[in-house]
Amino acid sequence: MRYNPLGRTGLFVSELCLGTMTFGGEGFFAYMGQVKQDEADALLKASVDAGVNFIDTANVYSQGLSEQITGQAIRNLGLKREDVILATKVMGPMGDGLNSRGNSRGHIMDQVKASLTRLGTDHIDLYQIHWASRGSYNFEGSWTYAPHTQDTADVRDNIADMLEALGDLVKQGKLGHIGVSNETTWGIAQWLAIAEARGLPRLVSVQNEYNLIRRQFDLDMAELSHHEQVGLLAYSPLAGGLLTGKYQNGAIPAGSRADYQKGFWRYNPHSEAATAAYLDLAARHGLDPAQMAIAFTLTRPFTMSTIIGATSTSQLATAIGAADLTLSPALLAEIDAIHRRFPRPI
Repeated sequence: MRYNPLGRTGLFVSELCLGTMTFGGEGFFAYMGQVKQDEADALLKASVDAGVNFIDTANVYSQGLSEQITGQAIRNLGLKREDVILATKVMGPMGDGLNSRGNSRGHIMDQVKASLTRLGTDHIDLYQIHWASRGSYNFEGSWTYAPHTQDTADVRDNIADMLEALGDLVKQGKLGHIGVSNETTWGIAQWLAIAEARGLPRLVSVQNEYNLIRRQFDLDMAELSHHEQVGLLAYSPLAGGLLTGKYQNGAIPAGSRADYQKGFWRYNPHSEAATAAYLDLAARHGLDPAQMAIAFTLTRPFTMSTIIGATSTSQLATAIGAADLTLSPALLAEIDAIHRRFPRPI
């Protein structure tokens, strides 16, 4: 396992990050996985044993249950808090009230308090705004403007106000560092400029989707990420499971994400054709396609860490094995050739 700097913080995080969206399995998140406490303990132990020191969750995952299970797993394993870099997020609805969601100062303050309680800790190392600015990536890989309406106000909150709230929490010692998720290049530039102008905390990371099929980060954020040392925390390295091959030839396995999510946004003729090319490439080189896909994200100079999720220790072992896989220059050239054939994001 290799380790990379968390922005300019002086902290180092493992190149693989354990994602916990599968923990809990309640409500909307049931289709992601229904990992309960004993299973979560086993997944965390296997991750730590392999050198993973980075865990990512969110308040909205199973309405806080993921955070609760994650915190309990850390305690059950007797891990030292200083040996774990713990990340969570805010923005999603945590109740029925109009103000029980979004990025207002009040919601941020309330949710930091709630997350600390659920996680059973006195500080969060990386606190991320789950969906941030006036515009954000949609699931087709393009930018969408969110007009000021009651229904969409939660994704256009004022960046300066968010930074002020987050800055106060950093001063209080409740937060170590801040990041954003699902953000655009313009949005990151605004966060950085406002922070510098007002002496507020600086972003250290951006959590966006990045995988063989969706390489938008190459085009619009790689240079900014490099020069400003805002590392990519890459999520969905398997493109929602597409790159495992389980959805090829029209297959929709029972209980899979595509089975739960009718009209699965990543599943279309373009992505199926691109996936087929990558599966063929992996087969020709004698590689597990999932490991090849994860290993590819680790070759990118802007990738700080790649989030891997699992519902079983065997599934996790496959993902962790990607850290030991070296992709040759010739193989990477073949990957780029396939990408040129299927360039548009899904």
